Amino acid sequence: MPSVLATLARPFLAALALVGCAPLDLLDAVVPTSGEERRLGLAYGQDPRQRLDVYLPGPAARPAAVVVFIHGGSWSDGSRSQYRFVGQDLAARGFVAVIPDYRLHPDGRWPRFVEDAAAAVAWAVHHADEIGGDPRRVVVMGHSAGAYNAAMVALEPRWLAAHGLERDVIAGFVGLSGPYDFLPFTDSVTRRVFGHVPDPQVTQPVTVARAGAPPVLLIHGTGDDTVYPRNSTRLAERLRSLEVPVELILHPGVGHAGTVLAFSPLSRDDPPVPSELLGFVARLGLDE
Repeated sequence: MPSVLATLARPFLAALALVGCAPLDLLDAVVPTSGEERRLGLAYGQDPRQRLDVYLPGPAARPAAVVVFIHGGSWSDGSRSQYRFVGQDLAARGFVAVIPDYRLHPDGRWPRFVEDAAAAVAWAVHHADEIGGDPRRVVVMGHSAGAYNAAMVALEPRWLAAHGLERDVIAGFVGLSGPYDFLPFTDSVTRRVFGHVPDPQVTQPVTVARAGAPPVLLIHGTGDDTVYPRNSTRLAERLRSLEVPVELILHPGVGHAGTVLAFSPLSRDDPPVPSELLGFVARLGLDE
């Protein structure tokens, strides 16, 4: 049963969801700053957008599992600074949280944002020891467009291969409300970001997924009318056909932003996405 605070916070969270990503700055402003240690603006590449923030758990929790969280924004909006609340929540739960920016449209047409996601994951693997993390326990998680970026890196070997890494450096992939199967490109967003690609099939996680991918957790709200839940359902079906371990959780009535706003303390784990992440990590044996 939802807490009283969660019930009272729902109108506020719903308002954030309705007006888009910019009010995430407001959410960060009203969320108290915790005592976690932060390392901000670290470079993982040469471009100004190739920067990331790291949120560290208490010293007793280190070396900790690492969660690389990739934000959404239709590949044309959003910033890591808007997701401080995610970094704080993950650090409070004992993870090292790595939150990168990536190149956005128009500079970041496909595949640049996928390349950036792979570079950020490679950075996390190579620098895990330095930031109190365990390079053998790296989970990649994203919301919306960020879930797409994370899916491509986790499911198709070539992106990490460009950094001399195998996919098995990723212990698990968690997708929140992600677009994974969205052909044809009928809306203005996908046309301008992906429309130049000669073979659109290569842009779809459901198409490029290969056997041997890491275990996957897909979370989606049935009330999502921005990225329809069928994206997660179809990717789950595809992964099962490849014998990739996959869990699919559909939250009744939850909208597009609800799966990431669940990491705000205002949500009080309603929907219980953070708890589902913890359970997934435990089943992978990464919570040791």
